[in-house]
Formats: sequence, C-alpha cells, structure tokens
Amino acid sequence: MRKPARLTRCLLLGAVAFAAARSEAGAQRKPNILVIVGDDMGYGDIGIHGARDLATPHIDALAQAGVRCASGYVSGPYCSPTRAGLMTGRYQQRYGHEFNPGAASQADKTFGLPLTEHTLVERLRDAGYVTGMVGKWHLGSEPQFHPLRRGFGSYFGFLGGAHSYLDARAEPANPILRGSEPVDESEYLTDAFRREALAFIDRNRRETWFLYLTFNAVHNPMHATRKYLDRFPQIADEQRRTYAAMMAAMDDAIGSVVARLAELRLDGDTLIFFISDNGGPTINGSSNAPLRGWKAQTWEGGIRVPFLVRWKGRLPAGTVYSQPVIQLDILPTALAAAGVELRREWKLDGVDLLPFLEGRAGGAPHAALYWRFAQHMAIRMGDWKLVRAAEGTTPELRRRTPADDEPTGARLFNLSSDIGEQSDLAQREPERVKTLAAAWKAWNRELQEPRWFGNRLQAPPPR
Repeated sequence: MRKPARLTRCLLLGAVAFAAARSEAGAQRKPNILVIVGDDMGYGDIGIHGARDLATPHIDALAQAGVRCASGYVSGPYCSPTRAGLMTGRYQQRYGHEFNPGAASQADKTFGLPLTEHTLVERLRDAGYVTGMVGKWHLGSEPQFHPLRRGFGSYFGFLGGAHSYLDARAEPANPILRGSEPVDESEYLTDAFRREALAFIDRNRRETWFLYLTFNAVHNPMHATRKYLDRFPQIADEQRRTYAAMMAAMDDAIGSVVARLAELRLDGDTLIFFISDNGGPTINGSSNAPLRGWKAQTWEGGIRVPFLVRWKGRLPAGTVYSQPVIQLDILPTALAAAGVELRREWKLDGVDLLPFLEGRAGGAPHAALYWRFAQHMAIRMGDWKLVRAAEGTTPELRRRTPADDEPTGARLFNLSSDIGEQSDLAQREPERVKTLAAAWKAWNRELQEPRWFGNRLQAPPPR
C-alpha cells in the first residue's frame, strides 16, 4: 500500500509542478499586439460616445470588453503628425514633424518620419515579433520612408494621406501597394483592408505578431457602396449618410478581425488599441459633439479622440479610465506588454499605461499634456486646459511658429465641468494661467522648428 501512496504523492507533486510551470509560461507569453487607427472620425460618432443616427456595435464592444479612456488624446490635430507620434512615442514636434508632408505627387523627397527616429515596429521586430501593416501610412512616400524600411515585414496599403475607396488607379503617384508593388485592387478599400488584416492573422496564427491596421475611413473622398448606404435610409443629409455608411464598413471590418481572433483562440493573447488620428473635420459629415472645434485645431474637438484598450483577461472589462492619456503612450505600453525594457536614452514622452489601467498605480500618468500646431497651442494639466485656437480654418493656422512664442490670447477652461470649452476662466484665474503658460513655454523651447509646412508653404531656412 505504501508504494501506490508514494506514487500518488509523486504524481500529484508532478502535476502541481507542471501546472505551475505552465501557468508561469503562460504569464510570460508575449501578447500579439493590434493597433487600429480610424481616420478623421468625429468624437461623437460611436455609440459609447452618444451616436444615435449611426451604429458602431463592434467598436462599442471593444470598450465593453476593455477600458475606455474617457480623456484620450492625440498629440496633433492632423493625420501625419499623430501617426509620427504614435510610431515613436515622442512628441513629433521634437523632430520637426509638425505638419502633413503634402500630397504624394507634390511632396519633397525629405518629407517623412525622420530616419533618426526609431519606431515601435522596429523595436517589436527586434523583440522577435512578426510585423505587418495594412492601410494608410502617411509618413513619407520616398523609398527610404517605406513601411518595409521602417520595421514592417509585410505591407498592404497606400503611402499618401488619402485615396479613392473605389478606384485603385485614381492617383498614379499614390497607388495601392502590396509590399512595394502596385496592385489593381477591385474591392471597396475598407473591405480590402479587412481582407488583408484577416489574411495576416491567419498566416501568423502560430507566431507572435504586431499588426498596424490603419483605415482611411472616414477620411475624404466620401465614397460608400450601396451595401452600407442601405443601412441608413433614415438619414436625409447625403453627406452624413455617406459618412455613416463609411463608419459602418470600418466597424464591420473591426468586428471581423476581433471575431477571427476569437475563432483562432487568440483573443486572450492579443492586446488591442483603437484610436482615431484626430477629431472630425465636420466637412466630411462627422460630429465632435459635445466637444468644441474640429480637425486642425487644439480645441477638444481636434485632439480628443476615442481611445480604447482591450487585453482580455488582463485589463478589467467595461471600465472607464478618466485620467488624461495620449497616443504617445501606445508605444511604451505595447513594449512593456512585450517584455521590452524601456530605456531612458530613448527619451520617450509616452508612459506605460498598464499599471494605471490595471489599478496597480494611482495618480495620473502625465503631469501635463502639450500641443503645438503652428499658432494653435494647448496644455492640459489635471482638469485645467489653456488653449489658443482659431475659430475656423484661417491663414494663421500654417504660419511659422517661433520656438519662444508667447501663448498670448490663450483661454482657460476647466474640462471637468466644461467639456465643451464654453466658459473662459482666464480672467478669474490669472495665477493658473501663468502656471500653465510657463509650463507650455518650457516645453516649447525643447522643440524643433517644423521641417516643412503643408499646402505648399515653404519650410524655414536651415539654421
């Protein structure tokens, strides 16, 4: 009787040791990382932000299964600057990437994410990740800036800032590419991006991967197919109806990608981020309600965006995180999840959000967040925001901004009680204005002059 008892104990101990080892191995497994970016989305145009005339069930489901960052921002109110900041984890003005690099047919050969900057994808590639990108790049059209030269192992999309959804050959200088070769894509472009994202996941189901899925929806041109338009017969305004249809196509694509992860039993092993690159320009039919302003402004409507993070089984589902965060945080958060040590010499502005989103760290990830976009500026410190922004698109928008520019004419708002930035408190709170202005000026002195300006304006002469 003793031998069987001893054998049973050994077997039990072995089983416990195996389970512990397996648990430890599972805990140490690097997650897949999926970063999804929408383009020119209105802040109020998803269900969880109050949309009523259009539906985004799959985007909403990401929030319900993860964390919604209610004060989520991007570091630029424009497409390319935001993407540069996301890829580097650094304020893009630090290296002169303050504006869009211009149309592919007109852009200077030096317009693109500086080669001196290391990207998120390069660091993940070096950590053993299979890397792929599907969608809009907008970080340089010359060969040295191509995604395949910046760390991606595969690429399908276009390099410029916009593209027809219906005609792959609409802009010869900005073709749809597979790798570096133009392709004659026949599908509606958002559907094609869905197809390619699913194919990447299928190909790499047994690998640890990073996928950067960057839709051009809902950026102009405003193109939608009957399949999606027919979902919104109740919307009378044609522009708004087209916008809703384009949003539905993107939402469907996101739903398909998340469903495929579940089918392959990868959803618990995948960290997902979803943001928009800036606020809606409104001329595309978008709505930033209840925020003030729109794309290309430092009002909340230009820089505050949907910001969702899901890591099933790791981050608490259905929670709202209210402290300010920014897309610069995606890089350090993703690298920390991948087990990559964050080094001081990288001079990151972003912060690893995992301890905050998991509830292991209190306080705010950032003492302040900063913006500069030509003559537009802003700083948010706690609930307080100091901002100078035009009421509309004006020539002042693209004027060169001196590095020591005083934030004169700035207005002060308390966002906790005034998310729509309606009650200027600058006269009532002069000392707070001085504090925020001094902090912004100190940050501004650390920045480079813009390397180029959009709309064919010239960059300043070299120093």
